[in-house]
Amino acid sequence: MYFKNQKFLVAGLSKSGTASSEFLLRRGAVVYLYDDVTDGAVLAAMAELEKKGAFRIRPGELAKTVEECDILVLSPGIPIDHELPVAFRKRGKRIIGEAELGSLFLRATLVAVTGTNGKTTTVTMLDEIFRAAGEKSIACGNIGLPLTACVDKLEYGDIAVTEISSFQLETLTSIRPHVAVITNITEDHLNRHYSMENYIFLKSKILRNMRESEYAVLNYDDANVRGMEKDARCRVRWFSVKEKVEGSYFYEGALYFENEKILDASDLSLKGEHNLKNALAAICAAKLMGIESGVIAKTLSSLRGVRHRIETVAEVGGVTFINDSKGTNVDATLNAIRCMQSDTVLLLGGKDKGYDYDRLFEAIKNSRVVLSVLYGENRFKLLNSAIRSNESRITLCADFSLAVKLAAMSAKAGQTVLLSPASSSFDQFSGYEERGEKFEEIVKGLKDDVVKQEDGSAE
Repeated sequence: MYFKNQKFLVAGLSKSGTASSEFLLRRGAVVYLYDDVTDGAVLAAMAELEKKGAFRIRPGELAKTVEECDILVLSPGIPIDHELPVAFRKRGKRIIGEAELGSLFLRATLVAVTGTNGKTTTVTMLDEIFRAAGEKSIACGNIGLPLTACVDKLEYGDIAVTEISSFQLETLTSIRPHVAVITNITEDHLNRHYSMENYIFLKSKILRNMRESEYAVLNYDDANVRGMEKDARCRVRWFSVKEKVEGSYFYEGALYFENEKILDASDLSLKGEHNLKNALAAICAAKLMGIESGVIAKTLSSLRGVRHRIETVAEVGGVTFINDSKGTNVDATLNAIRCMQSDTVLLLGGKDKGYDYDRLFEAIKNSRVVLSVLYGENRFKLLNSAIRSNESRITLCADFSLAVKLAAMSAKAGQTVLLSPASSSFDQFSGYEERGEKFEEIVKGLKDDVVKQEDGSAE
């Protein structure tokens, strides 16, 4: 790709769009910017990029710009069937994503992780393991730091541990990891991908370019993932909590790789079966990268949890508040519920992603959940599922902040308030991070109120 005689339209000024623009500008490309969102953060990003030489496009100028530009760099937040990529496709012009751009120019060894749940935790585990082993490693991709922001920082012999989402895989064709991990595949993003078949196909694209010198690390216990072996041209290794497999597995209370005990499950710093699976995936990938077992065991026994993932925020009046804002689908929320050690008031809701919530409420009936507070854009869909499942322990409200306060008022000392929404955050927030931070802000306010009351009573 020769940058200096091609014009690029970057659509969507999120983190990835901004990183793509800066990547292109550093290489002398002509860059046009467009986003149909015009809030403060987007405008600020555009203003900074304009200072570096990019050109902002207004809605009335878009048709002309489509004709002039050679390549569309599409934000993962914009679907491939949006009118803008459709317009480029009709003209026979190239459409790429930020991750594709990064993959084309990455010199470092790529370890890529995709799947429905566990991606961020597995990436974090691997990055920490590689760093502990003395490697230069950067965790990037869908985890928060765009791949294009890392390309110029990593040389041959370094490692890019990259989280890859299904949204990124829509426009990602050149990726060729040395090790690719697929954690699991369950129902998610069907409002965008339309069917499970298409969603599974997109996840399998991470293996498309891999050959005999590379490795796929697949979840043996997940039928959707296990079925990808038949089309893989690379070598396949497995991880499993049920079977002794060629790869990593759980056996008699310990985690093994190829008959070598790595550590006892009780020594894992992150608890729960879902984290056991994540650790097995990380162990398999790390061993395939030549990391010593002792380094892996030490890292996994001391690792801190992932931000916004079953994260204890505070205890207020004997009630424990847990932030699992990253639980944006049904299976993630079910994992969080299983981790609860006390009776729990559950916060559910947000923007619908096309789920059937019936199985969630069927599971809630047999869990530690004593009340579900339903809020947000999809609250009535959640309510209908609760009714079908004969689950009547529910409270309904629209606003997130009010929902958190209602949950706090409903919980008794010794109980837990769990934010694990099983939904996207985009009805009221820019992402799950902002939602989690708002939850923490409200909890801090509740704690401050209790302190003030105690100080007043002491007087």
